Amino acid sequence: MLNNKTRSSARDRLEQALVLIADPKGEGARTCLTVYEQAARAAADASDARARDGISLGPLDGTIVTIKDLFDVAGEVTRAGSKVLADEGKKATADAPVVQRLRAAGSVIVAKTNMSEFAFTGIGINPHYGTPGNPADRARAPGGSSSGAAVATADSMCEVAIGSDTGGSCRIPAAICGVVGFKPSKQRIPTEGAFPLSWSLDSIGSLAKSVAACAAADAVMAGEAPLALERAPLAGLRLGVVQGPALENLDDTVGKRFPEALDRLEKAGVRLSNERLPLIDDMMRTLQRASILVAEVYSIHRDRLAERGDGVDQVVRARIEKGRDILAADYIEVMRMRAALIRAMDARMADFDALVMPATPTVAPRIDEVADPKEFMRRNALLLRNTTIANFFDLTAITLPLPRAGGLPTGLMLVARNGHDHALFRMAAAVENLLGV
Repeated sequence: MLNNKTRSSARDRLEQALVLIADPKGEGARTCLTVYEQAARAAADASDARARDGISLGPLDGTIVTIKDLFDVAGEVTRAGSKVLADEGKKATADAPVVQRLRAAGSVIVAKTNMSEFAFTGIGINPHYGTPGNPADRARAPGGSSSGAAVATADSMCEVAIGSDTGGSCRIPAAICGVVGFKPSKQRIPTEGAFPLSWSLDSIGSLAKSVAACAAADAVMAGEAPLALERAPLAGLRLGVVQGPALENLDDTVGKRFPEALDRLEKAGVRLSNERLPLIDDMMRTLQRASILVAEVYSIHRDRLAERGDGVDQVVRARIEKGRDILAADYIEVMRMRAALIRAMDARMADFDALVMPATPTVAPRIDEVADPKEFMRRNALLLRNTTIANFFDLTAITLPLPRAGGLPTGLMLVARNGHDHALFRMAAAVENLLGV
């Protein structure tokens, strides 16, 4: 159990979460699409009984957890934020492996959380089930696609939220809602039983109010022993500050908070170097030839759109249908080019402990600002710009909330080589402690 010496009973914490979920003045109805009151109470009581007997199933035992609406739960329809999928009525025959592991570790799964339809936007708007308001300003978007996960975490409807990250879907909402968001190395956690967006890019991550909580959830989902989360020494840590497009078009808030964070890191002894990475330019040129994500999501939904496209969020539908024009030869060539670029980036990153950049170049947009489809697409691309680098190059990444000073939330993103997830957690824990958020 996380912080088991200071936490109240699992049942007490669950009841507090349920009160927040049910509060008609809050965001619970738009955040939690399915609430498991009875099953969660049983799981919480079982955890408390184990605790009284001195038994623990690990660091998540008794932890209040939500899961994104795209994870299979036996006997339920997996909606993935879609009315069309809900109407199709196909019920899962088994829990997703991630859900099985969470249950086996004693997690108290309280709800399934809202998301962008099919997980295919970074803003988090959902016209079918409502859009959860950003905890910092309810008139603003929560970020996506794991929108409900971020709001549930920030609003204390859960202690850990499980999401997916294909181009930033854990890190974007975490950054603009003011919590921690983690994207693992893709191969660490099974994606079976999670409704796919892109087979090549999907990964399963977590959101929480601390690095330690994300690390605990990651270990459980990866089927590993809990990580001994010791903070890495900041003095001598080598961080490459990504230059070029990653620092372009920063709004006033991010443009102030990010340099302030770098200054604090440098004063703590971190060795910062400004790095212009031509491989990122190569990535952008490669994706201009063909989008891996669009090609793969179109292959998943083309029949569905042909038959029931009118029932899909029309912004999402328009994005998916661009896949109709992607040639198989171009997709294959891009996949081969990506493999080569992944190898090149891995070699380049041997010079650093991690890369650092703003998680998003802007704070959360107002919901009314993205009502126009063209402005929606512009802001969506901007929010995804930095986070998608980690997915394309098959890296691991985490975003940490920066000090707000009364303003809107922003995030600092650390990116490490594939397979260096444990090292990244230790670095992140040290930076989190330094920032004091």
